[in-house]
Order: sequence, then C-alpha cells, then structure tokens
Amino acid sequence: MARIDYFDDPAAPAINSVVPSVTVATRDDRGRLLLIHKIDNGYWALPGGGHDPGESITDTAVREVREETGVKVRITGLVGTYTDPRHVMAYDDGEVRQQFSLCFHAEPVDPADAPRPDGTETSSASWVEPSDVASLNIHASMRLRIEHALDPQRREPHLG
Repeated sequence: MARIDYFDDPAAPAINSVVPSVTVATRDDRGRLLLIHKIDNGYWALPGGGHDPGESITDTAVREVREETGVKVRITGLVGTYTDPRHVMAYDDGEVRQQFSLCFHAEPVDPADAPRPDGTETSSASWVEPSDVASLNIHASMRLRIEHALDPQRREPHLG
C-alpha cells in the first residue's frame, strides 16, 4: 500500500486514525545500524510497524524486525516516544494516521543472522555504518529517531 508522509505541512489531509507502532534501532557488535529500504515510500528507515492485538509492544518490535529483515533481536532499551501530530501519514486506502510510535534499542540474538528484505514491505535490509546514514534518503521524522538512537550522550529516552 502506497504512503505519503507529511511533516508540519498545512496541506496534509485531516487525521482519521491513530495506530500504535514501533521502530527498532538495532546495532551489531561492530556498531552498525540495521536499516531497511521501504517499498511503500522509497525511504530508508528503521524496521518497524503496527502493534497487533494480543502482543506486548516489545513482542511487536521483535516480530517486525524479524519479518522485515530476517534478523531476530533482543530489546535492550527505549530510544523514545514519537507522537507528533504534525507528522501525518496518508495511505492510498484513505487512512490518514497521526504518528504514534515507540522506538526501541535492540541487539541481534545471533550475530551471524544476515539481513534480507522481505520483498513485500522492504526492498533492501542491511547493516549500515553510522557515518553513512547522512547520505541516505530518510524521512525527517525517522532521521530524528536514528539521531537519538546513535547519540551516546542521550541518557533519557526522548518523550514527545
């Protein structure tokens, strides 16, 4: 399903939905970050997705990373909460969501797990050097999460 992201855009359509979701900043033992290239909007991003009934939110995070990248992870902390009503996502089925996302820190359970795209939501999945992140096409709201996740000075999760 195609998606258009709006951020602080007065032309954004009216919000008609809020869906809890997660993103996951997974770093390997070399410090690389696990990123996906999304089919729906063409951006690079942290793996993640919507929370399903019957799951804990951390189960959602583990499931989404596994589905989108093939990598099994262990959640190690919270990067922050992201609920900015200025970030609106419009889907081609008419749903217009307000951002409501928790971003987690994680590590791979098995360092030998090689990322692979799922071909449905992700066209690529790979370990990326933090120094290479700046050159990638990443939506501003996702770039903020990544910056928070990579900031070694950040001691408290982002709340907002």
